[in-house]
Amino acid sequence: MDLEKKNHMTPDEQALFARVSAIIDNRKIRAQAKANQEVVLMFWEIGHYIGSVLLGGERAAYGKQILVTLAQQLQEKYGSSFEYSNIRRMINFAARFPDPQILVPLAPELSWSHITEYRVICA
Repeated sequence: MDLEKKNHMTPDEQALFARVSAIIDNRKIRAQAKANQEVVLMFWEIGHYIGSVLLGGERAAYGKQILVTLAQQLQEKYGSSFEYSNIRRMINFAARFPDPQILVPLAPELSWSHITEYRVICA
């Protein structure tokens, strides 16, 4: 809203606009936090699955090549968040927090960038 229009608003209109704007801003912030939480949990789930099922046991010897191929396929479909190094971070993250019951309460407080930038996991 430009300044000229805002100056012509009555005090009631200004209060209405301010309150509706606050509601919108609050819900956008909450939606972003929920989206970040879901991304953290998704990356944990991917890392857990790959680490425990695909790379465990006898498959570990050729697991790296499987992971390279998987990363290429995922990048083509979902973008750069699924490059090889980030998938390795997902696996390390799941290994560092093997119990999802511990992770779930922490997830709303952390974004994936917090986890990777502040060395919550080893790269």
